Parts: sequence; C-alpha cells; structure tokens
Amino acid sequence: MSAGKPQDLPRAREALATLCQAYWYPLYAFLRRQGTSTEDAQDLVQAFFVELMEKGKLGTADPERGKFRSFLLVSLRHFQANQWRREAAQKRGGGVRTVSFDLEAGERRFALEPAHELTAERIFQRQWAMTLLEQTLATLRAEFAAAGKAEQFERLKQYLGGDRDSVPYRELAAELGMSEGALKVAVHRFRGRWREVLREQIAQTVAGPEEVEEELRELFDAVAE
Repeated sequence: MSAGKPQDLPRAREALATLCQAYWYPLYAFLRRQGTSTEDAQDLVQAFFVELMEKGKLGTADPERGKFRSFLLVSLRHFQANQWRREAAQKRGGGVRTVSFDLEAGERRFALEPAHELTAERIFQRQWAMTLLEQTLATLRAEFAAAGKAEQFERLKQYLGGDRDSVPYRELAAELGMSEGALKVAVHRFRGRWREVLREQIAQTVAGPEEVEEELRELFDAVAE
C-alpha cells in the first residue's frame, strides 16, 4: 500500500479516514483490555490515527510483509511506547486536525464485552473479526436496498448463523409472497454472496489470495472464543 502520486493524496486521505472509522474500535478495545484508562485510551487511539493521517505512515504498510491488522497493532504499540502523551497533548492544544470518533459509544461498547480472560491481543483480533462481519453485512444491506429488497435482506440475514430460532422457511415464504422452494434458493444465494463479500473484505487486508482462507479461519476462531 503506497502513498501514490501527489494528485492521489486527497483520495488516499479519504480512504484513510474511512479506514479510521472502520477499525478504530478494535484498537481501542486492545488498549482498554491492556489496562489503559478510558481517557488515555481515547486520547491514544485518536492521536495514533492522526499520526497515520498527518504523516502518511499508512504508506509504510507493505502488503507483502503480512496482514494489515498486524501492521496496525504493531504500529500502535510503537506509537504507545514513543512518548504519545506529549504528542497527543500537543495535537489537542495546537489546532492540528483530529480524527472524529464516537469515543463515548466505544467505551459503552467495551463495557459490554464479556468478562473473560482473553488477552488484549485476542480481544483486538476478536473485534477486528466482528468489524469485518459488520462491514460485510453493511455491504449486503446496501446492495439489497439498491435493488429495492431492503425488507428481504432483513428477513434473510437471520439464516446466516443457522439460528434454530429462525422463522421456518414455509412461514417466511408465505410472508414474502414466495414459494418455499424459491425462498430456499434465495437463502442459498444470500449465504453465497455473504461469503463472497466477506472474502473480498479480508482480501483487502492480506498479502494475497492464498492468505484469505487462513485469515478467515483465524478470525472465526477469534469470534468463537
């Protein structure tokens, strides 16, 4: 992943801003589980992404060197160890642009994390996986909405996890005005598209196609913990 030509910088900054919004919470959860206070974790994660944005450090993320999530976590650890409190205070007090996150919502979300013995690293990996799943669902929701099938999406998504409490096919088919066979085909296609989108999301964070399945297994293992 490179910085690109000068004329590409606005586009790169926009992409980075989107990235910040998507992946700040796994890093925040890592810091909190590590024992960092709420206030310090909020300052640190925001200052860290400002560092990436203002100094173009995202350009040092070489896809050939490994997973993007590993790059972010290692970079955060380096930033944390490098007198971040002084730098964060300078940024907040010096009129430098900040990155906008809903930090209070992040802390409320962290408070709902299960009380288990997972390490900070495993919490980060688990939340990274959850973020990918959320993005995958958001992509599918947008696709269905664009096709005028927003309601169908909301009804079909219950079948992704094999939930035993899902509405029986016959009942839902009647509600949607479909035959039971047509609904089964729709669910099959929905699951297939979900897997496809998820792999597309993962492919953006690993070195090559050969790593997608390995990353997929690791992330599902993290969610299952």
